[in-house]
Formats: sequence, C-alpha cells, structure tokens
Amino acid sequence: MKGLLGFVLILFANVAFADVAGISGADTAWIMTATALVLFMTIPGLSLFYGGLVRSKNVLSVLMQCFAITCLMSILWMFVGYSLAFGDGGAANAYIGGLDNLLLGGIVESTASGSIPESVFALFQMTFAVITPALIVGGFAERMRFSAVVLFSAAWLILVYAPICHWVWGGGWLSDLGVMDFAGGTVVHITAGVAALVAALVLGNRRGFPQQAMPPHNMTLTIMGAGMLWVGWFGFNGGSALAANGDAAMAMLATHISAAAGAFTWMLAEKVRFGKPSALGIVTGMVAGLGTITPASGFVGPGGALIIGISAGLVCFYATIYIKQRLKIDDSLDVFPVHGVGGILGTLLTAVFASNALGVFSGQEDIVISSQLGVQAIGVVATVVYTGTVTWLILKLTDVLVGNRVDEDQEQEGLDLVAHNERGYDL
Repeated sequence: MKGLLGFVLILFANVAFADVAGISGADTAWIMTATALVLFMTIPGLSLFYGGLVRSKNVLSVLMQCFAITCLMSILWMFVGYSLAFGDGGAANAYIGGLDNLLLGGIVESTASGSIPESVFALFQMTFAVITPALIVGGFAERMRFSAVVLFSAAWLILVYAPICHWVWGGGWLSDLGVMDFAGGTVVHITAGVAALVAALVLGNRRGFPQQAMPPHNMTLTIMGAGMLWVGWFGFNGGSALAANGDAAMAMLATHISAAAGAFTWMLAEKVRFGKPSALGIVTGMVAGLGTITPASGFVGPGGALIIGISAGLVCFYATIYIKQRLKIDDSLDVFPVHGVGGILGTLLTAVFASNALGVFSGQEDIVISSQLGVQAIGVVATVVYTGTVTWLILKLTDVLVGNRVDEDQEQEGLDLVAHNERGYDL
C-alpha cells in the first residue's frame, strides 16, 4: 500500500512539472521532503536537544531563541540572504553575491535551479541558514540577553553565513579553488563552531563555572532531540545532492554509518576514561559523527564513512575535555569541540576518503589526495579566520548597542523569568 502511494505521488509530481522544461518531479519531491527534514532538525530537534542540556531555569530561553532565530533568519533569507549567497555579484562574484534576488525577486513557478524549481532550492537553502545560527546558541546559553541574541544572529547571517556560503556553494573563490564541501562542513559546522567559541570567550564563563557542576536538567528531552537530529540529517546530507539519485543515497548511507560509529566510539571512550558510559556521551558522539561526515557525505563510501565516524568519536571526545577542563572555556553546550572540530576534521578527511584509490575505503572522486588536502586546508583556514574575526566584531557591536550579557542577579534567577516572564515547568 505504501509503495503504491509513493508511486502515485511521484507520478503526479512528474505530471505536474511536465510543462516546465528541465524540472524533474522525482527530484523536486525529494528536495521538498529533505527541506522539511532539515527544518525538523531545528524545530523541534535542536531545540529539544539544547533545551534538555541547560538548567531548568533556562530551558524556555533556549527554546525561544531557536524559535525566534528560525523566524528571523527565514525573513532575512528571503529579503537579502539568498541573493547575497547565491546571486550574481558581478565583479565581486568571487566574494559575495549581488542583489538581483532581493525579496526573492525573479523566482516564479517556472524558474528552475538545475532539475528542481528555484523556489524549492531557495527554501532548502533557507533551512541551512536557519540551523547554522541556531547552533551557535549552545556557545552562549544561559547568559546572553535575548535582544542581543536576535541582533547578533541577524548580523551574523548577513556578514558571515551568506559570504561563506557564496564562497563555497555560490560560485565564489573557494568553489573555484576546488574545495569539496558536500553539505556544510565549512559553511555550517566550522562557522557555527568558531562563532560559538568566540561568543563564549567574549561573554565569559557562566557564574560558577567551572567550580560548580551544571549538569543537563532533562536528558529525556535531549535524547528525544538527538533522535530527531539523526533522522533530520538524512535530509541535510541526502538533500544536498539536489536530486533523487545515487549521490543522495550514498550520502544517506554514509551519514548513518558515521553517526552510529561516532556514538559508539564516544561511548567506549567514556567507558575507558570514566568507567561508565553515559546517555549524554552517546548522543554527543552521534552529533559529532553527523557533523564530521557532513562535508564528505556525498563523496565517500561506506568504508570511509566508518573511519570518519570513529575519528569523530575520538577526536571530538578529547577536544571537549580539553576545551572545558584544560582551557576552562565555557562553550556551554560544546558547540566548538563537536561542530567546529568535527567540521574541520571532516573537511580535511574528505580529501582522503573521497579518493577512488583506497580499495574498500574508496570514495567516488578521481583526486590526488595530497593536492586536495592542501585545497581543503585553505578552505578551513579561510573559514576559521573570517568567521572568528567578523563574529568578534559583531559581538563587540551588539554589546555597545544592547549589552550582551545579563547581570549576575538575572543569571542567578534564570533567563526564563528574566527574559520571558515564564517558567519551563510549573509543577
């Protein structure tokens, strides 16, 4: 019955788009589905994942920040973000797009982007522009003013995300250089991770960190959110093929293998180091595996995905310990060690496991590993330096305009009441 329903839907999709030259009904149906999956990653996936990790007095503030960012980034993407990321910037095209698509102007029902309507492409990319600033919330959770979060996120989308997206995916200079980023290792994970680290440094540690333990208040919420992230990531990576084809299928397979390997490796590392594995550890390892495979997902095979997932579990596990315990930086929800380090690791390993000359660990590309590794390294360094510098400047500006951090009494009371006059729980 389900198979028949799917056949009928694809049949109708093909009929519906038959009058638009070059548009595939099957590809369109898949990218529309993938778009919904990526939005599902932010609301409710990331919201619940982050909400469970903070203390109970701040749970609503995190949910509110994710929800507000979703709304605002969607509006800004329509207004100017899409045009800056994917528009033709003329002489400046290597660095930033133009304003031809302001307010998504010029996009109508018959406008195509490859084999799908441009409206679907713009909407799919909008969901990436939504989740990337939302990831940064984990770096300043429990201590940043809501007005500062809104102002920072708006400026960051326009000044950081849109330009780097254009560099890599919009025909910019990193694309011309040959940087391989299938679904967002540089564009999403390195930018979000570096921005979160800079935010944690600029705002300073939460009151009581690191002397005072600040465990997650509700691991049930976090695990529910983690499961939603895992499912949604199939749309994130598989949809980045922009077609219902073998690249999409391989990206989904690689995504699942890396997530499983990252989760299990992190769990084993915890068992060895601390004597017991934790639920928090296994879901964090899953996210590390997902983030690390993202840039490589459509280029590597199952064997490479397994190694990437194992590497993510180990490297991100020790990066988390180093950032929190050695450097004592309060990146509250481990955005940099998981997403930033994972994005860097995955971007570099793409140059290795995308090669078709590694036997069972081969990928799909005919590349020279050493040369491609140099190209990937340039992409990593450029993304880190630009993101770090501009994020720091934005935070300094928002601090002057509205003040970044709540005062000590407000932080002690919790942002739910201070910012929103509501409680997450009223039992």
